[in-house]
Amino acid sequence: MWFSFWRPRDRFTLDELRYLIDQLMKIQVVNDVNKAFVIEALRSIAELITYGDQHDLNFFEFFMEKQVMGEFVRILKISKNVIVSVQLLQTMSIMIQNLKSDHSIYYLFSNEHINFLITYPFDFRNEELLSYYISFLRAISGKLNKNSISLLVKTEKEEIVSFPLYVEAIRFAFHEEGMIRTAVRALTLNIYHVGDIYVNKYIATAPHDNYFLNFVKFFREHCISLNGLVSPTTESQGPESTSSILSAVDEIEDNLYYFSDVVSAGIPDIGTLITDSMLKLLIFPMLLPSLRIGVSDEKKFSSVTSLYLLCCILRILKIKDLANTVAAALICSVESFLPSVEAKPNGVMADRDDENHIDDENPSGNLDSSSMVISIQSLCTSSSDQHNCWFSASVLRDALISYITSGDDMQVVGSLSVLATFLQTKELDESMLDALGILPQRKQHKKLLLKALVGEDTGEEQLFASENCTSKDGELSIYLQRLKDQYEVSCSYQKVGESPHVHRFLVLDALISLFCRTSISADALWDGGWLLRQLLPYSETEFNTRHLQSLKDSFMKSCNQLIEEQRGAWPDLLVQVLCDEWRKCKRAIEASSPRKETKSILFPTKKSFSSDVIPIESSFAAGETMYERVKVFVLLHQLQVFLAGRSLPDQPPILPPVDFPEISRAKSAGLNIIGPKLSTELHLGDAVPCRIAFERGKERHFNFLAVSIGISGWIILAEELPQKPSHGIVRVVAPLAGCNPKIDERHARWLHLRIRPSTLPLIETAKNAANLKLKSKSLVDGRWTLAFKDEASCKSALTMIHEEIDLQCMEVERRLKPLLSEEI
Repeated sequence: MWFSFWRPRDRFTLDELRYLIDQLMKIQVVNDVNKAFVIEALRSIAELITYGDQHDLNFFEFFMEKQVMGEFVRILKISKNVIVSVQLLQTMSIMIQNLKSDHSIYYLFSNEHINFLITYPFDFRNEELLSYYISFLRAISGKLNKNSISLLVKTEKEEIVSFPLYVEAIRFAFHEEGMIRTAVRALTLNIYHVGDIYVNKYIATAPHDNYFLNFVKFFREHCISLNGLVSPTTESQGPESTSSILSAVDEIEDNLYYFSDVVSAGIPDIGTLITDSMLKLLIFPMLLPSLRIGVSDEKKFSSVTSLYLLCCILRILKIKDLANTVAAALICSVESFLPSVEAKPNGVMADRDDENHIDDENPSGNLDSSSMVISIQSLCTSSSDQHNCWFSASVLRDALISYITSGDDMQVVGSLSVLATFLQTKELDESMLDALGILPQRKQHKKLLLKALVGEDTGEEQLFASENCTSKDGELSIYLQRLKDQYEVSCSYQKVGESPHVHRFLVLDALISLFCRTSISADALWDGGWLLRQLLPYSETEFNTRHLQSLKDSFMKSCNQLIEEQRGAWPDLLVQVLCDEWRKCKRAIEASSPRKETKSILFPTKKSFSSDVIPIESSFAAGETMYERVKVFVLLHQLQVFLAGRSLPDQPPILPPVDFPEISRAKSAGLNIIGPKLSTELHLGDAVPCRIAFERGKERHFNFLAVSIGISGWIILAEELPQKPSHGIVRVVAPLAGCNPKIDERHARWLHLRIRPSTLPLIETAKNAANLKLKSKSLVDGRWTLAFKDEASCKSALTMIHEEIDLQCMEVERRLKPLLSEEI
């Protein structure tokens, strides 16, 4: 029999299928002798059935006639070999995936053979077997619809009592292997999106609804792992730690997108279950208590991690109840979410007798109402108190504001991102935005105009009042009540009273304070600029005199810093950088959404080059400082234009370059507007002979020349032409700016020069900044030592450099004069 099996036969024929099935039916036990035949037969049957489904329906008719599914089950029962089990699962997966006919799929699903294979006790200690088993389950889920899914469930009195495909699949939802987890998620989504009422009810009832609760717990563990990676790497992140954080972030975001897909399936109660679990297991007990200054317990979440996770959850999980509940919680006190031993916002320890301890072992996940009593402190109303009231306030919203005014770079970015996330969350009620102090001016005007038109209360008076505000709480009171009723949190929200404008004033005041801070990166300030333009797209009407003066003072300081850069190491790039950053900043603050991804919260943005890689005295450090100063200046300048009530121009007000001067060293040397090029000829009338060794023991003779054309300048080393006196060929060209010329203290004929690159390799992302350590050797300034024939020649070269640098810097100053004018 075995010899006849291996003889050549025509494949893809009904006779071939008949032969294989007949031989398979004769097998009574699978052993080492015949297992090769069984495996090959199973593989070939899958190919033939797939072929027949597309070319000849008689193939599948014969398959049904011989009840081959029953034979597959029988082979599995009489085989103890894992390889046969693997091939059987692979055969079933291939058939199910490739069958196009609904009739064929319904036949496969219409008996209990599929459920038998699903529930068969395979030895899943074999990783290959588990992989094929999950692929088999996923293949089944890919063919589900409202008709086929009913063939895989068992019902009693119109209620589903058994659904093996779903139950067996979610057993592996939290498997350590990522590919298996991904396959299970795809399978469950296929089931959820079928939309079968009875299946949805089965999924959403106990004990199967525990899957979602367990998934939130699984998600929480990933959040805890991320916090462990972020906390110790806040100050400095290398390539390995950055890679680990990015991997953890990808996993967290994948989990959230899965939650989002589950909610979008529209299964009743599942969205509520996920919302409740997320709030009770993660947001209330872990994230919100971390929004305070002075957290030192390594077991607790860092503020940066919490800010990132809040943004990520709200941006991806677009659930109205979740967004509004979190927003309502942010106007509650910090202590309401803390055990009695936790710190208050500014690091002051809470009295142990004031609150009861939260039971971490509460199996239901509910927060004990006795430990969650919330009282909103009276907000400051006088102008003098408003400036500092958030430093003593215990309200979570004010803790966010305190990060903007006094937090570090990552906390500033995180807090601004949270506010930006709320601002862009369409599911959030406007009353929540108003309570948070971030209701945009245009929405305020629209709301007040509507009130004035319908004659509600004193809407007309409010519309034209100097301090526009909304008078009704909208859904705010509903969600505050829900915190008490649904989450066992007792809330008492005290209305602002005489000055409802105070919430908004605090946010604006914090943003003005941010723009006046000098220790914060330009990127963070740009984020603040975006938020300000979202809140106030029109004019300066909501700024007081102190705001305007603070912004003006900060702008003048930035002007002075830019003036320093005009005679710094990079004046030749200053105009170009200003124009580039002007366009970028304009796009950034006028964009409809923030320019950076949420994950940027987790990476420091203040410095692209760390001092352990780039020496502080190098031109690279000076170039980074120049870029930072330019970005800050551009933002503050554009804010001044905005405050003046004018639209931003596409280009900064910079004067055009002047014509090529008739009298200059560059003109005398025969250079054109393009400047010196290697191997070109020039006149050496002003050049000074010198010697330099670029390699040890190989001294070369050149003629030294320093020239400038407009804002550009060069150091030129030319080789004299013997046949043409006073003329030479350009052999070496280097930037003039930043050369820091210095005559050697011991050898008065030696001139030391620092040679910086012609462009600055700025690295914009934290990831690349970490990788910068791998190539730090390439970011080193060049050092030249020129030897002249006597001291007079050396001093002449030094004087030439200073004169050309002065001309270069004076042209930069001329072109930037309108930009630095006090009148905007």
